Amino acid sequence: MAAVHPSSGKARPRRVIPGFGLSLGYTLAWLGLIVLIPLVGVFAKASGLGPAGIWAIWTEPRVLAALRISFGTALAAAAFNAVMGTLVAWVFVRYRFPGKRLFDAMIDLPFALPTAVAGIALTALYGPTGWIGQWLEAAGIKVAYTPLGITVALVFIGLPFVVRVVQPVLAEIETELEEAAATLGATRWQSVRLVVLPTLWPAVLAGFALAFARGVGEYGSVIFIAGNLPGVSEIAPLLITIKLEEFDYEGATAIAAAMLLLSFALLLLINTLQARLQRTGKRAGG
Repeated sequence: MAAVHPSSGKARPRRVIPGFGLSLGYTLAWLGLIVLIPLVGVFAKASGLGPAGIWAIWTEPRVLAALRISFGTALAAAAFNAVMGTLVAWVFVRYRFPGKRLFDAMIDLPFALPTAVAGIALTALYGPTGWIGQWLEAAGIKVAYTPLGITVALVFIGLPFVVRVVQPVLAEIETELEEAAATLGATRWQSVRLVVLPTLWPAVLAGFALAFARGVGEYGSVIFIAGNLPGVSEIAPLLITIKLEEFDYEGATAIAAAMLLLSFALLLLINTLQARLQRTGKRAGG
């Protein structure tokens, strides 16, 4: 239905979303208050050091090591979760088994569990005398107080992000397409690789990005299992906390600004790749 302009008498199409201007204004104002202003405050506080001072902090060996550990372990955990989370979602969507609803509900427990409690529990399990750690120590594998322990903690808190993003997309994929591929002689793996995965890749990347974003700034679940050895297992959020305890607010915000810039660059790259895969999938579907 078209609306008639009072001055010209000509019909103009009605907008799909009524009140778009007002809604957009509220949205931008809310995002500005909650997201943009705090981020600008971080960079404004760090700017007090000047470009030379900020660069000096960014190039400190301890800061570089902490950033490398934080981003390296977050990327490793997110990549692991992208694979295993997709597999878990596949099992929940495609199969029926006793206790399915119970296990499905358990996936969300990392959301509800305080991260500090998770860190203590993981340290107790994977420590040198823990139920699992003692057997790994005997095999020459040390988990607790190493970057491997940090990765384990980030896998724990990041798995739900991948499962909950991939699961609904996988449920919407029509199994008739796989059956049609099978009737044409495709093997099971060919059906998954050529029919399922092209549709699923954007969701997997979205889950990967969410798990990475959560992991790179994680503190509570990591602080106990990391060991916090400078240059070995010290994460960037802990180094920021140390700077704050020393009342070095500008140094803390300088490290935070580095984390924000690196995170933004990586997430922008992931989102660009995700959008490209979506366009490719639409062209292939069309």
